[in-house]
Amino acid sequence: MSWGTELWDQFDNLEKHTQWGIDILEKYIKFVKERTEIEISYAKQLRNLSKKYQPKKNSKEEEEYKYTSCKAFISTLNEMNDYAGQHEVISENMTSQITVELTRYVQELKQERKSHFHDGRKAQQHIETCWKQLESSKRRFERDCKEADRAQQYFEKMDADINVTKADVEKARQQAQLRHQMAEDSKADYSSTLQKFNHEQHEHYYTHIPSIFQKIQEMEERRIVRIGESMKTYAEVDRQVIPIIGKCLDGIAKAAESIDQKNDSQLVIEAYKSGFEPPGDIEFEDYTQPMKRTISETSLSNSRGDSKTELKFASKSKGKLWPFIKKNKGAGPEDFSNLPPEQRRKKLQQKVDELNKEIQKEMDQRDAITKMKDVYIKNPQMGDPGSLDHKLTEVGQNIEKLRLEVQKFEAWLTEVEGRLPVRGEQARRQSGMYEAQNTPSVNNCAQDRESSPDGSYTEEQSQENELKMMATDFDDEFDDEEPLPTIGTCKALYTFEGQNEGTISISEGEILYVIEEDKGDGWTRIRRNEDEEGYVPTSYVEVYLDKNAKGAMTYI
Repeated sequence: MSWGTELWDQFDNLEKHTQWGIDILEKYIKFVKERTEIEISYAKQLRNLSKKYQPKKNSKEEEEYKYTSCKAFISTLNEMNDYAGQHEVISENMTSQITVELTRYVQELKQERKSHFHDGRKAQQHIETCWKQLESSKRRFERDCKEADRAQQYFEKMDADINVTKADVEKARQQAQLRHQMAEDSKADYSSTLQKFNHEQHEHYYTHIPSIFQKIQEMEERRIVRIGESMKTYAEVDRQVIPIIGKCLDGIAKAAESIDQKNDSQLVIEAYKSGFEPPGDIEFEDYTQPMKRTISETSLSNSRGDSKTELKFASKSKGKLWPFIKKNKGAGPEDFSNLPPEQRRKKLQQKVDELNKEIQKEMDQRDAITKMKDVYIKNPQMGDPGSLDHKLTEVGQNIEKLRLEVQKFEAWLTEVEGRLPVRGEQARRQSGMYEAQNTPSVNNCAQDRESSPDGSYTEEQSQENELKMMATDFDDEFDDEEPLPTIGTCKALYTFEGQNEGTISISEGEILYVIEEDKGDGWTRIRRNEDEEGYVPTSYVEVYLDKNAKGAMTYI
């Protein structure tokens, strides 16, 4: 089976067929290229999807991912990221192993095809030239033969005419002989040209054309083999990533198996446990006895007016009952006193740990600066040791500030931990809004009522509504309080960034007005102007109270 023998006369069709083969190869290259673009786009979309649902750092959402189901979801997102990476590998391998290689091969194929068909056209032109020469020789021979016949006939006619002179007859005879000689020469030339053409034609159809067509056939078969190999590579590229994709899917399945519903339930308890005890039984109040009616420590059935009076009293005790009334006006107080005991303890412990880490970082920085200073002292050419003194002083001040913060939070933590053990039933039943008339611990008792778990109290709905109304009245009165008078001045020793509700930011060296002195909780209330006032740590300011102010004193 050879194109040279079977398709010797199909030069034009072979030219069209080989061009079609190149078009098919280019179409396959375009297909693979579009597939790689799809893989890249798919991988990008998978990565964006994984990134979209990743928890944001330092956010509340990140804290929620401590549950096993959420951890499994994070693992799924990470595995999907790796899964996307495998699709990028598919795209890269198909581009390098198929698209690039076939594109280069197509260029080579076009050059080779062009060369073969150029040789074929050259052979065609040669045989056509030989054919034209043969035709020319044939026509010349035919013409000379006709001329010789006419000359012979003319000579015979002259020779038969008695009226013609002998000289004319001789001339006609010589002309006839010349024409016969020219016909013989043309015959010899035609014969020679014919033999040459037959030889060239035989070489053309049995040697040159078969050789050229054979090369074209081999070229076409190589193209077919090459596209088959590329299709095999196309499948292999996909198959190579299947094990890794399988591992990604196994990782997702393993993450799903790691979900522990009991552990998540325990985490919910740890997250929301208040530390309170359920309320005890309500005592019977005997109204038949002729004694002054007493108010039950746990009763919420007091009239609205009495409750409002008690709330007012509680608010005047320190002016800081506001953390326990849910006003939704911003972040809670710095000591987390608006949280239940157990949650408050966790928050304080977390804050202490964070501050200790910051202290350790500052200490590491101080050690590094100290070592650098020692190096400068031993090698003055490397730097001036005195240039580091300012940094050492600054780091030392930062450490001292952080230690003061740690002491403050540890004091609050000790206070909370001291209250966590189980208390008596009467202590559990007391309500903060009514205990204000007997004990200064208004905040703790109000916290017991405000932060207790839902469903832990059995008062009627009307009583709960009445309590909400009383809290609303208290908010209004608190918001409408007259500005406190100035009782002294203070100077800021350090810069303080007031980020919590009720606090105010101050800068080192700033002079401000004192409107409420420290009540023992480590905070002093100051004012900058008519619109700016709030609390700052007492240790951050040097206070100078007016001598005429009640309980005036000077302290640092």
